Amino acid sequence: MQSSFEATLEYAQGLDQVDIMFPFRERFLFPQHDGKDVRYFCGNSLGLQPKSVSYLMQQELEDWARYGVEGHFQARHPWFSYHHLFTERLTKIVGAKPNEVVAANTLTVNLHLLMISFYRPQNGRYKIIMEAGAFPSDQYAVETQVRMYGYEPEDAIIEIKPREGAYIIEEEDIIAAINEAGQSLALVMIGGVNYYTGQFFDLKAITDAAHRVGAYAGYDLAHAVGNLPLQLHNWNVDFACWCSYKYLNSGPGGVGGIYVHEHHAKNPRIFRLGGWWGNSEKERFKMEKGFVPEKNAGSWQMSNAPVFNMVAHHASLDIYEKAGMAELRKKSEKLTAYMQFLLEKITHLPFTIITPTEPHRRGCQLSLLFKDRGREVFDKLTENGVIADWREPNVIRIAPVPLYNTYEDAYKFYEILAGIE
Repeated sequence: MQSSFEATLEYAQGLDQVDIMFPFRERFLFPQHDGKDVRYFCGNSLGLQPKSVSYLMQQELEDWARYGVEGHFQARHPWFSYHHLFTERLTKIVGAKPNEVVAANTLTVNLHLLMISFYRPQNGRYKIIMEAGAFPSDQYAVETQVRMYGYEPEDAIIEIKPREGAYIIEEEDIIAAINEAGQSLALVMIGGVNYYTGQFFDLKAITDAAHRVGAYAGYDLAHAVGNLPLQLHNWNVDFACWCSYKYLNSGPGGVGGIYVHEHHAKNPRIFRLGGWWGNSEKERFKMEKGFVPEKNAGSWQMSNAPVFNMVAHHASLDIYEKAGMAELRKKSEKLTAYMQFLLEKITHLPFTIITPTEPHRRGCQLSLLFKDRGREVFDKLTENGVIADWREPNVIRIAPVPLYNTYEDAYKFYEILAGIE
């Protein structure tokens, strides 16, 4: 926490004046409240729309009109290879090699597809470790996967909880559970950033521990991708998946993403469900029997690229390419710290910040746990032009996103919150 922060509007505006990320705000469209931009702190649920989306969408509509089916090869961005537009840009965001990533399908579909490949219980190795309080889709996916193999979730799933009286999970407790499960452990499957608390887990340490007992390590990065710098290849992560509609600003239901470490992606013995677009590009239009998977993460694709769905992804990744994850992270740490500094000055409302205070253990999120009056406070924020996120039973999540949130936004949020009696 920086002791040099000041709780004044002039100070916040001064920070904005020297912020090299500030101009990127102009690339986004903001919802309106009483004729003014809202204070938007909900990028951890749905990112804002890049202004370039409408232009890029119009291009695809024109190419569809002009070429019809021939647009698969003659469009300005041929639809046959449209997913390749994202490869290099995604590698920089998740820290991977080009053959390890693909934009395809949707988040929970990808999680199931990857678990079918990497959760293959046998010889007494059938258990899965995950964090307690994971996002419901993760819970449902893991539950139904173990049932598919005839196991009961109560036996097969090991949930790691915070210690008594705590809100976050200690990595040493995860590692201890991995070691205790030992040869019975098939998979560690954790959300890279917990959606409720905003905690970022030490993925390298967890992956190393899983590998030491012979288990795979995979992650749902829905709240981590585009939020924190990742090094999936160097951390030796086996697989990961994510959505693109939160920090990656790619629209509601936006295309998902897949990472598979190259030593698995190149291995034809790793079972994967077959789909036309996962088949070898060279063989694809021979229309023959026999699934020949691409020797890369693209072999986990199912169908051809949903081009209109991917247009916003194209627009947003262009912005990420220009901004760079290193500079975004630098601002994220400072902006989140400033917001925490301001919130800790509010003593008359019954909330506790349950997100870790250490920058390396969180992204751009602060979760405010209310003892009471939480929903009332949330509604008053909304009435005052603040869009935040309410999570049952009693948490207001705030995401100061470095691409489009400002220090003035943080101050104005504080000012509004402090004025609620």
